Amino acid sequence: MKRRFLFSASIKVLLAASSWAAFANRALALGGVLPALGEAAPDFDLEGINKQGPLQRKLADLSGKWLVLYFYPKDFTSGCTLEARGFQKDLVSFRKKGAEIIGISADDPDQHASFCGSEGLTYTLLSDPDGSVSRAYGSWLAPFSQRHTFLIDPNGILKARWTAVQPSGHSQEVLKELEKLQA
Repeated sequence: MKRRFLFSASIKVLLAASSWAAFANRALALGGVLPALGEAAPDFDLEGINKQGPLQRKLADLSGKWLVLYFYPKDFTSGCTLEARGFQKDLVSFRKKGAEIIGISADDPDQHASFCGSEGLTYTLLSDPDGSVSRAYGSWLAPFSQRHTFLIDPNGILKARWTAVQPSGHSQEVLKELEKLQA
């Protein structure tokens, strides 16, 4: 009887380990399951705004460029404003490295336009009101996107990610990783 129990317990441990191994390629974050590094970035097709005005942007539009895709909770909040200003301050450095920056939140394009205007943001902000893209990136905790950032290479492959981002100095952290990946 004791051997049967040990055998049964061993089988359960092995089954649990194999289930975990199958899931281990994916990481969990507060906003859900994060896409795996080294795999294709989840696609998106969202409305938004940049300095030229309203636009529609897809992941495929950025083929051939590095992309910093950052999710944030809400325009005009202190942490989101600090993070947005950091990316704006470093925008020229990112562009010299062939990288574009896109911010995504649930705010509508009009709210983004107001935020860009008040903060002097010249990069693209996209609107994800139902959280569908945020969900695909493991960054949705309704009704807001969580503060996560993804670095996507010119072939659309996820190369780095940050979760539970601290807004202060985050842009520099991402820029350093981009430089490291390009070296």
